[in-house]
Amino acid sequence: MYDGFYNLTKKPFQLTADPDFFFQSSIHKRALAYMHYGLTQGEGFVLVTGVPGTGKTMLVRNLVKNLNRDKLLIGLMMTSQVGPEDALRLMASTFGFQYLHNDKANLLSCFEQFVIEKAREGRRLLLIVDEAQNLPRQTLEELRMLTNIDVNGTSVFQVFLVGQPELKRTVYSPDMEQLKQRLVSTFHLDALDIEEMKEYILFRLQAAGWNGTPEFETNVFTAIHAFTEGIPRKINSLCDRLLLFGFLEELRMLDTDAVNKVIAEVKDEFALESTDSSTVPAYIPQTSIAIEPQSGSFDERLARLESAVSNLQGTLNKERALLRKAILIQLDMDDIYDGKAK
Repeated sequence: MYDGFYNLTKKPFQLTADPDFFFQSSIHKRALAYMHYGLTQGEGFVLVTGVPGTGKTMLVRNLVKNLNRDKLLIGLMMTSQVGPEDALRLMASTFGFQYLHNDKANLLSCFEQFVIEKAREGRRLLLIVDEAQNLPRQTLEELRMLTNIDVNGTSVFQVFLVGQPELKRTVYSPDMEQLKQRLVSTFHLDALDIEEMKEYILFRLQAAGWNGTPEFETNVFTAIHAFTEGIPRKINSLCDRLLLFGFLEELRMLDTDAVNKVIAEVKDEFALESTDSSTVPAYIPQTSIAIEPQSGSFDERLARLESAVSNLQGTLNKERALLRKAILIQLDMDDIYDGKAK
């Protein structure tokens, strides 16, 4: 698609959390510093929160990528609504320890033996729970109890909780006082300001082999920030669509007119999906305009004409969005078939 048109080596704004595209904004640097500080404490909980799309999973992957595996056995667990016993079974799968029976007592006993065995090897366990806002309170309490395990007075099991803002509200609620007292570090990820958002976009382009084409008009970044609010996932999604637009229109310079058209199309798609997200129409409906120019005063006739033109423009925008969406779907399918052919 557009990567070939702009001579890019890969897609710069993919939504998957690829550590090669990790941008160390001032916010993410501070978050990593807090996480590393928590690691040096070697006990308790580290809490990292942020609204969806602020880069929590990317942050975790970057952290894990650079940790010393000789000293740490790292388990990454994605959660849903799992109770204490299911959480123990997930940990068994994550860390690879065996258990003889399926009851909670045996699970706890086998986990404790596993932790002690690893401690004798000079390793401690780090469990990172992503999307931890989904954990029930009973499961959080179970994890708190497990962090009390020690070998010769040294803590050997630590937990990082990563999730959306409601996770912090849960942890800081009155009935979770004991867990709150076990927190050694907390950090909340904020959105990027406009200057760091610009650096973020250019960094990802350069990581994908960008050689200056397309160029960006300065005001483009203001429009992107206003629409995305500086949230990385939203930035990725919009910029991906913007480059696709540039490819379809054969643009070497992306200006505010281009980004505003893409934003309008995205908004139109949201409106269409809210009414019917199941299919893309196989045809473009005919639009008729009924105007009675001979009735009413001049102002009334002018108002009717302006209303009709506005309605027509809205319909055209929606049809343009549908057409571009159909093109995008077809191009994605072509990529899939090309990949299979290779």
